[in-house]
Amino acid sequence: MIVKALEFTSFRNLKDNKIFPCEGVNVIYGDNAQGKTNLLEAIWMFSGGHSFRGAKESELISFESKKSEISMDFFSQGREQTATIKFFGNKKEVKINEVVKPSSAYLSQCFSAVVFSPEHLSLVKNGPSLRRKFIDGAICQQDVKFAVLLSKYNRTVFQRNALLKEIYKHPELEETICIWDDSLIILGARIIFKRLEYLKKLEFSAQEFHKGISGGKEELQIEYISSAGVEFNDTEQQIAEKLRDNFERCRREDIKLSCTNCGPHRDDLDFLINGIKAKTFASQGQQRSIILSLKLAEAQMLWQFFDEPPVVLLDDVLSEIDKSRQEFLLSNTRGCQTFITGCEVPEYENEDTKIFIIEKGEVK
Repeated sequence: MIVKALEFTSFRNLKDNKIFPCEGVNVIYGDNAQGKTNLLEAIWMFSGGHSFRGAKESELISFESKKSEISMDFFSQGREQTATIKFFGNKKEVKINEVVKPSSAYLSQCFSAVVFSPEHLSLVKNGPSLRRKFIDGAICQQDVKFAVLLSKYNRTVFQRNALLKEIYKHPELEETICIWDDSLIILGARIIFKRLEYLKKLEFSAQEFHKGISGGKEELQIEYISSAGVEFNDTEQQIAEKLRDNFERCRREDIKLSCTNCGPHRDDLDFLINGIKAKTFASQGQQRSIILSLKLAEAQMLWQFFDEPPVVLLDDVLSEIDKSRQEFLLSNTRGCQTFITGCEVPEYENEDTKIFIIEKGEVK
């Protein structure tokens, strides 16, 4: 996949412009808070319509405007394509090849990208929500239906939690809780099964990259930590049965705390190096090696799924890793169009590199 042109109007702090990246390495440099990450964010939006920084649609519109628009010309699936996203407050309109789509998730069917930001460097030791976001976001790029599934599940959890708060005042409502439990069990079992299915493939690919980074001295493993006691080889039916048992067992505590305490929204991932939990014992360098392996594995899986390389977005991460890991990352993203942000031009500039300078939102 190749970004041919990117146009933006009233997007974040970026001055209205249209840029034409090269097919190799695109370096975007400038001082901090000039708009480098905003430019990568604009590209990333076309992989599924959501900010990798968790921003709301209204936050993507420049302060002096009421609406914003980004459009991209790109080569994918053997042909030239176009996509446009318009933002109006907290709403957006998505067009692919001039056809309006009902959801921004449809963008992922024709364009894919892998983003690596400083936030990911804390993936191993930070809270479980970041790890859930990582795995769910990766799956959504391959399966548009998974995004819909997640949305339905999260909405149902919200509704169940609202009921739990009401039960405290009106105990007779407890009889209706099984309605929401049945929905969560069906949706939750599907989500967990899809996560496990993806993680098996991700682990296999990430293990190979990690061996390369560590010189064959370390073996990476990924464990899925389930609030319902789900195991890697469980079928979807077995997962549903375990969820049902867990919902029944936790019901009294859920009512007491007015929240749903089991299900995929409470699950986590654990990373192990040579059988030892990385969260507790891994050095900073080992943590970075794990993240590199995971993101490279994610890119490889997208390449295999779409039968063409994804676009790689490296947001100010090269300064956070040592030279050997920099070289490993860059050598393993050859063949992908790459966008790299930083405060200075890196040393590897060559004939297949284009340089963009950003100053106060103006891209040159």
